[in-house]
Amino acid sequence: MTAHVVVGTDGSPSAEAAVGWAAEDAARRGSALRIVHVREDWRRGTPQELEETLEGEARGVLEAAADLARGRAPGLTVTTSLETGRPVEVLRREAEDAEQLVIGSRGRGGFAGLLLGSVSLSLAGHVDVPVVVVRGEKHEEHGEVLVGFDGSPESEAALEYAFEEAARRGARLRALHGWQLPVMAVGSIAYTPLIEDISGTEERLATEILTPWRERYPRVEVRQAVLFEHPVLALNEASATADLVVVGSRGLGGFGSAVLGSVSHGVLHHAACPVAVVRAKAEG
Repeated sequence: MTAHVVVGTDGSPSAEAAVGWAAEDAARRGSALRIVHVREDWRRGTPQELEETLEGEARGVLEAAADLARGRAPGLTVTTSLETGRPVEVLRREAEDAEQLVIGSRGRGGFAGLLLGSVSLSLAGHVDVPVVVVRGEKHEEHGEVLVGFDGSPESEAALEYAFEEAARRGARLRALHGWQLPVMAVGSIAYTPLIEDISGTEERLATEILTPWRERYPRVEVRQAVLFEHPVLALNEASATADLVVVGSRGLGGFGSAVLGSVSHGVLHHAACPVAVVRAKAEG
């Protein structure tokens, strides 16, 4: 199948935002866009007249989404698909041969259950492709991609995705490494020399991790940030001036707690821009 981006829609404001975002993303990639609407299986016991009305409404949702996508990215190849079943199951199947999956942060109808928590738990980290969650609010363009990293395989996958996104967009990249003291060492927080020593070590580690990526993408402006702060808080604060936040599906060290639950209930719930959750290729 032709390289394509998949976006799920139900006609809600956040789904419309997701369609627009996905259209622009597909255009930057030189890929096609596949728009999917999932309806519940209402055919059993449903009067034919009502069934025809509901199907007409569903097709109307797809037509409106396709018009939106073509308006946002003229010349983009757009296809639509009306599916019957459970949204999460259908989208997982659709993601199997896609470059990435895009979905709104909230939905209605068939997507009513796909709020932030269930998106992350049911899709992000459970499909091989990146999952991007887009809110319905209009976002000011800042020309910046933000990525959280800690040296884990998952954050390496996030770095690769983030550098590629920044290169495609012609945007700068802010690479954020947040670190915290081990639980048993929290009482040492007032011991300044210790904090400074650990901070220096974390700074060197971050530089070492980013060096090969800087060499691979020499045209991408990189702003490195190493913060003594909880990673989720740091990412949420920095997202105010970013166009996209990129995180791995799992992590270690500072991002050790930012498995899907923390990402979804932290970054996905509170980030001020779209969030991409990237799974490492080796994850099982």
